[in-house]
Amino acid sequence: MRIGVAGTHGVGKSTLVEELVSRHPDHVGVDEPFVLLEERGYEFEHPPSAADYLVQLRASLRLLRQPGRSVVFDRTPLDFVAYLRAVGADAEVDGLREALATLDMLVVLPITAETERVLPAAEFPGLRRDVNDALLELVQDVEVPVVELDCPLARRVEEVSRAVTRFRPAAAPRPGPA
Repeated sequence: MRIGVAGTHGVGKSTLVEELVSRHPDHVGVDEPFVLLEERGYEFEHPPSAADYLVQLRASLRLLRQPGRSVVFDRTPLDFVAYLRAVGADAEVDGLREALATLDMLVVLPITAETERVLPAAEFPGLRRDVNDALLELVQDVEVPVVELDCPLARRVEEVSRAVTRFRPAAAPRPGPA
Protein backbone atom coordinates (compact mmCIF):
# COMPACT_ATOMS: atom_id res chain seq x y z
CA MET A 1 0.00 0.00 0.00
CA ARG A 2 1.23 3.51 -0.82
CA ILE A 3 0.65 5.84 2.13
CA GLY A 4 1.42 9.55 2.29
CA VAL A 5 1.78 11.18 5.70
CA ALA A 6 1.06 14.91 5.68
CA GLY A 7 1.09 17.65 8.28
CA THR A 8 2.75 20.84 9.31
CA HIS A 9 6.11 20.78 11.08
CA GLY A 10 6.28 19.45 14.61
CA VAL A 11 3.24 17.15 14.62
CA GLY A 12 5.07 13.81 14.63
CA LYS A 13 5.07 12.79 10.95
CA SER A 14 8.57 11.30 10.89
CA THR A 15 7.93 9.41 14.12
CA LEU A 16 4.69 8.01 12.73
CA VAL A 17 6.41 6.93 9.50
CA GLU A 18 9.11 5.11 11.51
CA GLU A 19 6.49 3.42 13.69
CA LEU A 20 4.40 2.37 10.68
CA VAL A 21 7.40 0.86 8.90
CA SER A 22 8.33 -0.95 12.11
CA ARG A 23 4.78 -2.29 12.45
CA HIS A 24 4.49 -3.10 8.72
CA PRO A 25 7.95 -4.41 7.78
CA ASP A 26 6.82 -5.07 4.20
CA HIS A 27 6.71 -1.26 3.79
CA VAL A 28 9.63 1.08 3.14
CA GLY A 29 9.74 4.59 4.57
CA VAL A 30 10.77 7.51 2.35
CA ASP A 31 12.31 10.49 4.11
CA GLU A 32 10.82 13.90 3.53
CA PRO A 33 12.25 15.97 0.66
CA PHE A 34 13.91 18.44 3.07
CA VAL A 35 16.12 15.65 4.44
CA LEU A 36 16.83 14.11 1.04
CA LEU A 37 17.71 17.47 -0.52
CA GLU A 38 19.90 18.49 2.42
CA GLU A 39 21.78 15.17 2.12
CA ARG A 40 22.50 16.09 -1.52
CA GLY A 41 23.90 19.47 -0.50
CA TYR A 42 20.91 21.76 -1.04
CA GLU A 43 21.15 24.72 1.34
CA PHE A 44 17.83 25.96 2.66
CA GLU A 45 17.21 29.44 3.94
CA HIS A 46 16.14 29.73 7.57
CA PRO A 47 13.19 29.88 7.61
CA PRO A 48 12.78 28.23 4.22
CA SER A 49 11.73 30.59 1.43
CA ALA A 50 8.95 30.11 -1.11
CA ALA A 51 11.68 28.97 -3.54
CA ASP A 52 12.78 26.33 -1.00
CA TYR A 53 9.21 25.05 -0.67
CA LEU A 54 8.91 24.91 -4.45
CA VAL A 55 12.10 22.82 -4.69
CA GLN A 56 10.68 20.46 -2.05
CA LEU A 57 7.35 20.31 -3.88
CA ARG A 58 9.06 19.26 -7.10
CA ALA A 59 11.11 16.64 -5.24
CA SER A 60 7.95 15.31 -3.58
CA LEU A 61 6.19 15.03 -6.94
CA ARG A 62 9.17 13.04 -8.29
CA LEU A 63 9.13 10.74 -5.25
CA LEU A 64 5.46 9.91 -5.70
CA ARG A 65 6.01 9.12 -9.37
CA GLN A 66 8.59 6.45 -8.52
CA PRO A 67 7.36 2.86 -8.54
CA GLY A 68 6.82 0.89 -5.36
CA ARG A 69 3.72 -0.67 -3.89
CA SER A 70 4.59 -0.76 -0.19
CA VAL A 71 5.81 2.73 0.65
CA VAL A 72 5.17 5.25 3.42
CA PHE A 73 6.07 8.80 2.36
CA ASP A 74 7.07 11.35 4.98
CA ARG A 75 5.30 14.38 3.49
CA THR A 76 3.41 14.74 0.24
CA PRO A 77 3.23 17.43 -2.43
CA LEU A 78 0.12 18.69 -0.64
CA ASP A 79 2.29 19.71 2.32
CA PHE A 80 4.33 22.01 0.15
CA VAL A 81 1.30 23.52 -1.54
CA ALA A 82 0.09 24.34 2.00
CA TYR A 83 3.47 25.91 2.87
CA LEU A 84 3.43 27.95 -0.34
CA ARG A 85 -0.09 29.18 0.42
CA ALA A 86 0.90 29.99 3.99
CA VAL A 87 3.77 32.22 2.81
CA GLY A 88 1.55 33.89 0.20
CA ALA A 89 3.16 32.31 -2.86
CA ASP A 90 1.45 30.91 -5.95
CA ALA A 91 0.54 27.31 -5.25
CA GLU A 92 -0.88 26.13 -8.60
CA VAL A 93 0.84 22.85 -9.45
CA ASP A 94 0.71 20.87 -12.67
CA GLY A 95 0.48 17.15 -12.03
CA LEU A 96 -0.57 17.42 -8.38
CA ARG A 97 -3.77 15.37 -8.74
CA GLU A 98 -1.97 12.69 -10.76
CA ALA A 99 0.82 12.44 -8.21
CA LEU A 100 -1.61 12.19 -5.29
CA ALA A 101 -3.58 9.56 -7.22
CA THR A 102 -0.54 7.25 -6.89
CA LEU A 103 -1.33 7.03 -3.17
CA ASP A 104 -3.75 4.51 -1.76
CA MET A 105 -4.26 6.58 1.38
CA LEU A 106 -3.35 9.99 2.74
CA VAL A 107 -2.80 10.27 6.49
CA VAL A 108 -3.11 13.82 7.82
CA LEU A 109 -1.74 14.85 11.21
CA PRO A 110 -3.37 18.07 12.37
CA ILE A 111 -2.21 20.15 15.29
CA THR A 112 -4.09 18.93 18.37
CA ALA A 113 -4.11 19.93 22.03
CA GLU A 114 -1.99 16.83 22.74
CA THR A 115 0.63 17.59 20.08
CA GLU A 116 0.93 21.09 21.54
CA ARG A 117 1.28 19.76 25.08
CA VAL A 118 3.46 16.66 24.52
CA LEU A 119 5.68 17.24 21.49
CA PRO A 120 8.64 19.65 21.54
CA ALA A 121 7.78 23.23 20.66
CA ALA A 122 8.12 23.77 16.93
CA GLU A 123 9.81 26.72 15.27
CA PHE A 124 7.76 29.40 13.56
CA PRO A 125 4.44 28.83 15.37
CA GLY A 126 2.51 31.28 13.18
CA LEU A 127 3.67 29.57 10.00
CA ARG A 128 2.92 26.21 11.58
CA ARG A 129 -0.70 27.18 12.31
CA ASP A 130 -1.15 28.71 8.84
CA VAL A 131 0.19 25.57 7.14
CA ASN A 132 -2.03 23.37 9.32
CA ASP A 133 -5.10 25.39 8.31
CA ALA A 134 -4.16 25.43 4.61
CA LEU A 135 -3.50 21.68 4.60
CA LEU A 136 -6.81 20.86 6.31
CA GLU A 137 -8.56 22.93 3.65
CA LEU A 138 -6.64 21.30 0.79
CA VAL A 139 -7.39 17.72 1.85
CA GLN A 140 -11.10 18.35 1.35
CA ASP A 141 -10.49 18.15 -2.42
CA VAL A 142 -8.24 15.09 -2.43
CA GLU A 143 -9.58 12.11 -4.38
CA VAL A 144 -7.81 9.37 -2.40
CA PRO A 145 -8.99 8.10 1.00
CA VAL A 146 -7.97 10.54 3.75
CA VAL A 147 -7.45 9.55 7.37
CA GLU A 148 -7.22 12.57 9.67
CA LEU A 149 -5.56 11.53 12.91
CA ASP A 150 -6.88 13.73 15.68
CA CYS A 151 -6.71 10.76 18.06
CA PRO A 152 -4.23 10.45 20.96
CA LEU A 153 -0.61 10.02 19.85
CA ALA A 154 -0.47 6.53 21.38
CA ARG A 155 -3.30 5.39 19.07
CA ARG A 156 -2.01 6.78 15.77
CA VAL A 157 -0.29 3.64 14.52
CA GLU A 158 -3.30 1.49 15.40
CA GLU A 159 -5.66 3.91 13.63
CA VAL A 160 -3.53 3.88 10.48
CA SER A 161 -3.20 0.09 10.61
CA ARG A 162 -7.00 -0.20 10.77
CA ALA A 163 -7.30 2.18 7.83
CA VAL A 164 -4.74 0.15 5.87
CA THR A 165 -7.01 -2.86 6.22
CA ARG A 166 -10.07 -0.82 5.26
CA PHE A 167 -8.51 0.94 2.24
CA ARG A 168 -6.16 -1.77 0.98
CA PRO A 169 -6.50 -1.87 -2.81
CA ALA A 170 -8.09 -5.00 -4.17
CA ALA A 171 -5.60 -7.42 -5.63
CA ALA A 172 -5.53 -7.51 -9.40
CA PRO A 173 -7.55 -10.44 -10.72
CA ARG A 174 -5.44 -13.39 -11.72
CA PRO A 175 -5.69 -14.40 -15.33
CA GLY A 176 -7.84 -17.47 -15.74
CA PRO A 177 -7.09 -20.44 -17.92
CA ALA A 178 -7.05 -19.73 -21.63
